[in-house]
Amino acid sequence: MSYIKVEDVSRHFVRADGTSFQALDHVNLEVRQGEFICLLGPSGCGKSTLLNILAGFEGTSEGDVYIDGQEVKKPSPKYVTIFQNYGLLPWRTVLKNVELGLEEQDVPRDEREKIARHYLEVVGLQDFADSHPAELSGGMQQRVAIARALAVDPEIIFMDEPFAALDALTRMKLQDEVSAICREQHKTIIFVTHDIDEAVVLADRIVVMTPNPGHIKTVIPVDLHGRRDRTSPDFWDIREKIFECFSLKPEDKTEYYI
Repeated sequence: MSYIKVEDVSRHFVRADGTSFQALDHVNLEVRQGEFICLLGPSGCGKSTLLNILAGFEGTSEGDVYIDGQEVKKPSPKYVTIFQNYGLLPWRTVLKNVELGLEEQDVPRDEREKIARHYLEVVGLQDFADSHPAELSGGMQQRVAIARALAVDPEIIFMDEPFAALDALTRMKLQDEVSAICREQHKTIIFVTHDIDEAVVLADRIVVMTPNPGHIKTVIPVDLHGRRDRTSPDFWDIREKIFECFSLKPEDKTEYYI
């Protein structure tokens, strides 16, 4: 049974000069509960637009989106979105940033502190509870944002290129951590990326999108038998399939972005 259902969704925008631009063209997609889905494609393919529609931040021009049988019309407290810029409040400590969503849910003070400290431990930042965001590296700040998202126990986490601004080694570490955490927590994840290796590391299925206008070209299942080893033959086989989708030749590329 589908948990998220995208039915024939198109999205048009009107430019300042009055001309129309089609960001999405008749997109159809079904997602099962607990799946980790990566929306992969180059800039302009509509992947962030699709994420915003799923999260309820934007409407459709045509078609409908359903989550757990309910049509998506606006954002829901059952879902959270993590962006590139972390969204942390600089005047609040790490602990208080993680507590933010719990405050909005009117969780009692003692209980929300207990929950927040638990999720700081999950992301390995229990020793930085009293620090402020400016005292943390970019990777650590993103881990705080992930802890804050997990603390409210959302049904779905939407992520819009959350690691794009990080250095390569930090990005790889966070990819592994997020993959492990989200699978342990059994969350449904929709993750936007333009990084092919990142998609293979994270996803249960990769939704390959192409532009002009944005549509789904194919959906590639990622069966790595529970292992996310970047050096394994299975990893490289899936990676090569994606390169073929975009008519790229891996041997000619030193960077694996699209």
